[in-house]
Amino acid sequence: MINKLKITFLFGVFVMLFATNMKAQIKQGDLVDGIAAVIGDEIVLESDVNEQMNYAKQQGASNTDKCEFLENLINNKLLVYEAKKDTLIENRSAAIKSQANAKYSQLLSQFPDEKAMLAAYKFRNGYEMKNAIEKIDTDTYYGQAKYQRVTDKADVTPNEVTDFYNLYKAQLPEIKDEVSLAQVMMYPKLTEAHKDELINKLKKIKQDIAGGESFESQARIYSEDPGSASTGGLMKNISKGQMVKPFEAAALNLQEGEISDPIESEFGYHIIQLVKKSGKIYDARHILLMATPTEDEIKTAKKKLDSIKTLIVEGKITFKDAAFKYSDDKKTKFNGGVIAGADGSNKIERESIPGTISYELAGLNKDDLTNAFDDEDERKRKVVKIVKIEEVIPAHQITLETDYDRIKQMALNKKRNEMVEKFVNSKLPTTFISIDSRYDSCKFKGNWKKEALKK
Repeated sequence: MINKLKITFLFGVFVMLFATNMKAQIKQGDLVDGIAAVIGDEIVLESDVNEQMNYAKQQGASNTDKCEFLENLINNKLLVYEAKKDTLIENRSAAIKSQANAKYSQLLSQFPDEKAMLAAYKFRNGYEMKNAIEKIDTDTYYGQAKYQRVTDKADVTPNEVTDFYNLYKAQLPEIKDEVSLAQVMMYPKLTEAHKDELINKLKKIKQDIAGGESFESQARIYSEDPGSASTGGLMKNISKGQMVKPFEAAALNLQEGEISDPIESEFGYHIIQLVKKSGKIYDARHILLMATPTEDEIKTAKKKLDSIKTLIVEGKITFKDAAFKYSDDKKTKFNGGVIAGADGSNKIERESIPGTISYELAGLNKDDLTNAFDDEDERKRKVVKIVKIEEVIPAHQITLETDYDRIKQMALNKKRNEMVEKFVNSKLPTTFISIDSRYDSCKFKGNWKKEALKK
């Protein structure tokens, strides 16, 4: 029953992870190995089913029912099919293609050359791999967009939360050891001399380009952008609003072929060349020198954070006010520095805390603060932070008194799942469905086979 409490979007979860990390083991030829099902004009390949199963196994899943994996894929494809017909869902084909190209370039930067990357991921050529990433991202976008449209008005009352708990409490999981954490995070500031060094280096590169060097070759040599350096700094089909503001403002103020002076963004320092512009879409090349702080700059930032910690400990400022006043983390500074858990709540399982933070928290109790320490953000940029343990929640059986918000989310997910199931069933009679005969023995939860036989 617990499986039914979750949104059955295993494919959606799988494809997002595949698109960002490309960790699934794809065998050469899998992408053209046969059709498992057709829903409207959307196709589920046999390789799609196998890859979802393989990924689930790698993540430790015990269920290997191929029929269930196929049904998850069919459900998602029907939502994708309906989403593409929904005029209220934005067509983001150009942006998705650009995103796929950027992901391809980012992956390429992790290998010595394209041949090595294609061999590692078992693709025959770059075109095939880019198409696979684009297809996955497209399905993810449309499936999620339609899911949100269908479940937009979902809500649960307190009575419904109580009824849900009373009905399923015997099946609800035990809560593991958790903590609630808050942080003040800073990006170490570069000295003026360090900034000038980066800017002058970019000015010299620009001069060399004016003297006959190509922008593309200089980007391959000097750019520190892992997503575009290997393509000569080229980023294609950029939608207006897609890039950070300083980059976009500089790029769109250029004439085609013109190169900007060095500009600063949250990523570092760039020079930009506008390649072409058509309406709200443009192509550009850039060379990025990242604002990577030196050891002395990191020490200076840590010293400042330690002084802020002293003010907090002495009661001269609250942690909440310190986060708002000093933190550079936009996701936490406005809510007292509280770090969100994987489920969106303010509770984090102890065993899932990253190693660097876990080490600093060792031996600390509720309301204790760490000393300032250095870490990395999700973009691998150097940061320094202090962390406070706001609350300690020992392992316990889930109850309404201690876990109301969590139970409410479970009840809401169940209701959303029922709304999606009702929507899918309403579309079955009018949607073309064909399932390959190799799945004739499957016992699906939905009426997929029955509807397929009618058509």
